[in-house]
Amino acid sequence: MSKIKTAFFCQNCGYESAKWTGKCPSCNQWNTFVEEKVQKELPLHRQEWKSTKIDQPRAPKVVHLDAVEAIEEKRWLTPDAELNRVLGGGIVAGSLVLVGGEPGIGKSTLFLQNALMLKNIKTLYISGEESEQQIKMRADRLKIHNDQFYLLTETSTQAIFQEIKKLEPQLVIVDSIQTLQSPLIESAPGSVSQIRETAGEMMRFAKESNTPVFLIGHITKDGSIAGPKVLEHMVDTVLQFEGDQHYAYRILRTIKNRFGSTAELGIYEMTGNGLRQVNNPSEILISQRDDMLSGVAIAATIEGLRPMLVEVQALVTQSVYGTPQRTATGFDLRRLQLLLAVLEKRGGFHFGMKDVFLNIAGGIKVEDPSIDLAVLCALLSSFEDIGISHKCCFAGEVGLSGEIRAVNRIEQRIAEAEKLGFEKIFISKYHKKGLDFSKFNIEVVSLGRVDEVYQRLF
Repeated sequence: MSKIKTAFFCQNCGYESAKWTGKCPSCNQWNTFVEEKVQKELPLHRQEWKSTKIDQPRAPKVVHLDAVEAIEEKRWLTPDAELNRVLGGGIVAGSLVLVGGEPGIGKSTLFLQNALMLKNIKTLYISGEESEQQIKMRADRLKIHNDQFYLLTETSTQAIFQEIKKLEPQLVIVDSIQTLQSPLIESAPGSVSQIRETAGEMMRFAKESNTPVFLIGHITKDGSIAGPKVLEHMVDTVLQFEGDQHYAYRILRTIKNRFGSTAELGIYEMTGNGLRQVNNPSEILISQRDDMLSGVAIAATIEGLRPMLVEVQALVTQSVYGTPQRTATGFDLRRLQLLLAVLEKRGGFHFGMKDVFLNIAGGIKVEDPSIDLAVLCALLSSFEDIGISHKCCFAGEVGLSGEIRAVNRIEQRIAEAEKLGFEKIFISKYHKKGLDFSKFNIEVVSLGRVDEVYQRLF
C-alpha cells in the first residue's frame, strides 16, 4: 500500500511547505499552515464533463503576433444595467467571474435575480449551501418566472460536470466556490487545495466550452476573498459586493477585469422584492433639505464613467479630552489629517485643539481626490458655524501648498451638477484654457488657493 503524502498549506495565500512552520514565508501571517493530503491528479477524470459538441483542443504551436486575428469579445447584455456596467459592457462568453461579499449582503439574491431575468438563456444555478426549497422560496419572493432556469444542489465537481454534460447550459452560476469538492483532492471543502482545484476545473470548463461561469465566494474577517490569492489571479473578473447592513444600498465594485475598466461601480437598493437598480445615485446620496446647515458641502465626484454628487458632512467641536479626536467614515483618515494640516499652515485655522468628525453620507466610500475641496469647505463651514448654500457644489484636489489642483473630466461633473439643479460649482482655475464653460447654465467659479475659497464663501 502506497504511503499517503501530506503537505502543509497556508490558508491565507496558498503557500505549500513540506513541514509545519509558525510564520508563512510568503505572506508573513502566523499560524495559518494546515496539513492536507496530496494526491496526484488523474487526467481521466478531467474529461468526464466534456460534451460531444466541444471541439477537440488543437495542438499548441508558435505563431507570429501579426498572424493572430483580433476578434472582439462576444458579449451578452443582461436586463441589469448596473451589472453590465461593472462587467465592462455585458457578460463575456467563456469568462470566469468571481464575486465576493459579506454574508447576508445579497450575493445569492443578486445573481438568482439576474439568472431569472435572462429569459432566452439556459442557466444552471449550482448551490452547495442552500436546499432547493430555500432557493424556490427566494425565487417566489422575486416574482420572476423563467422556463430556461435549472437548479442543482450538489458539491461534488464530478457529479456537477455529469449534469452539465446532459443539460449543456449557456450560463453557470456556482454558489459558492468554497463548498465545492473535487474527488481528485482528499482534503476538506473550503481548504486551499480544494478551492484551487475546483476553481481550476471550472476555469477549464469555461474556456473549453465558451460558457460564462460566475463563482460566488466568501470573504475573510479582514474583507479579502477567502482562499488562496491565486484564485483571484485565475479568474478573468473579480467583483466585490459591499454595503452596510444598516443601509438599504449595496455597491457592486470591480476589483479586476480583463475585459473592461476596474473603476466601475454599480449601485442597488435592497427591497422586499429583491435588488432594485439605482440609475441616478446622486439623488440618494444627497439629503433633501431646505435650510442651510453648517458643516455640509456637496462634492462632484466620478466613479469609473459615472459622475456622482455626494454629500460631505463635517463636525468640528472643542476638544474635551486631552488628545483631539479625528474620525472619518467613507474617507481616508490620513487624507483628512493632511487637509487639516494644510488649513493650519496655509490658512491659519487652529484645529489643533478641536475634535474633527467627517462622514460621507449614504454609507459609501469615496477615493476620488476631487472630493478634497468639498471636505475642506465642510470643515471650514463647521469651524465658523456658517452654512454653505445647498445650491453650491465643489470639485477640486487640494495640494500641500494650499493650491486647488485641476481634476479630470470636469465637463462631466459640471453637467451632472447642472442636471440636478445646482446653481454654482467651484473648480480649480488651472483647468485647460480651451474648455468652454459658457455652454452650461450653471455659474462656474474658478479659484486657485484655499484662502480664496474662504473669502468667497464666508
